[in-house]
Amino acid sequence: MSIPNRIKAYTGRYALVDGIPFTMPVRTVNAQAFMAGFFCDYQKAAALLPGIQLHPLRLWNGKAVFMVTVVNYINTTIGKYIEYSLALAVTRGARPAPPMLPAVFMSTYHTGQFILDLPVSTEISVKGGKGIWGMPKHRASLDFNVTDDLVSAQYEDAGEFAFRIEIERPKTARFPLNIMATNYSHFRNMLMASYIYFNAGAGIRFGKKARGSIYIGEHARTAFMRDIGLEGDPFFTLFMPDATGVLDDHFQCWFMTYDTPPTSVTPEGMESVIYLGLGEQWLPAPSITDYARFKI
Repeated sequence: MSIPNRIKAYTGRYALVDGIPFTMPVRTVNAQAFMAGFFCDYQKAAALLPGIQLHPLRLWNGKAVFMVTVVNYINTTIGKYIEYSLALAVTRGARPAPPMLPAVFMSTYHTGQFILDLPVSTEISVKGGKGIWGMPKHRASLDFNVTDDLVSAQYEDAGEFAFRIEIERPKTARFPLNIMATNYSHFRNMLMASYIYFNAGAGIRFGKKARGSIYIGEHARTAFMRDIGLEGDPFFTLFMPDATGVLDDHFQCWFMTYDTPPTSVTPEGMESVIYLGLGEQWLPAPSITDYARFKI
């Protein structure tokens, strides 16, 4: 999907939001990214979704989809950082969608992903991503490594192992990819939806040709993911060695509703971002090497 004319119309203009200066649009170039999808239990995935508007995307085999997406943002308005997304593929509507159709008719079923955890490298990325777009960002120790045969990324928090993913690197990345993705998140007792456009040549593998591994530690932010019936082999992998992306400054939000009156703001409120600064410093790189015992 191409970038809307609305965004193209203000290219080269400037914005200042929550103290963060932006050159419009909110754009990245020369980014590296990879993604993998894993089967998981549908009912256990559904139990992780807040409110009544989101439902797991159901595949032909009755399974839901656990998504891992890691982006190495090399050139952006707010500097260089890594973003590490752990999510569930979802639809939005009054009831669950039929199997498979949302993968084709994405706009009809409001197909996207609900972000379970989103560590990033820098404070300014947390301030903007969470404070403006409602993404559940927090700083952590992250890396992004590419060799001739492997693409990998590791996530540690406060010295504790949280997550690692490895995929076999495709030999070529020539498939033209021009997509819009919807990211749903939960912030300030609201369901937030943000939109990003990516253009890249990609290497994509499906089925048995998709090879990779995930490792999930005992950290509180990720340990529960071990209990959603995850299958350890991906059913697809994707690698983009040189991507261009635009994060839409237009986003949407809806109130979360409950069976009984809520007594607190979940999962976090504005107090988690208002005192953050504009720092671009990274935490020390991940260093834990005995992660094999956490393999799924």
